Amino acid sequence: QVQLVESGGGLVQAGGSLRLSCAASGRTFSSYAMGWFRQAPGKEREFVAAISRSGGTYYADSVKGRFTISRDNTKNTAYLQMNSLKPEDTAVYYCAATLSISGSLIGITRLSYDYWGQGTQVTVSS
Repeated sequence: QVQLVESGGGLVQAGGSLRLSCAASGRTFSSYAMGWFRQAPGKEREFVAAISRSGGTYYADSVKGRFTISRDNTKNTAYLQMNSLKPEDTAVYYCAATLSISGSLIGITRLSYDYWGQGTQVTVSS
C-alpha cells in the first residue's frame, strides 16, 4: 500500500505557474502508474494527466501544451508543472497511483487508480 501527499497548491494570477508535488511512501514507487485529477466546486472529478511506469505521458485536451507531468523515482515523487494557468483551472488537485497498470500503459479514468492523496487547492484569479 502507498500513501500519497500532495503539496504546492495556492493562489496565482491568470497566466502564472505552479508546480504540484505528490510524495509517495514506500520503496516501490517506480512500480506505480501515476495520475493527476482535479475537482472544481459542483463538478465531478476529472482526469488531468497521467504518467506510466515507463515514463509515457498523456494529457486531457484542456491542459495539453500547458501542463507537464513527470516523476522522479529516486525521490518517490510525481510532479505536475502547470503553466499559463486560467481561472477555469481552479480546483482541488489530487494525485493517484496504481499497481494494476503495467509497463507503458496509462490510466485516464478514476477507476484505474487504487490510491489517492488528500488533494491540494489551486485557485487562479482573473
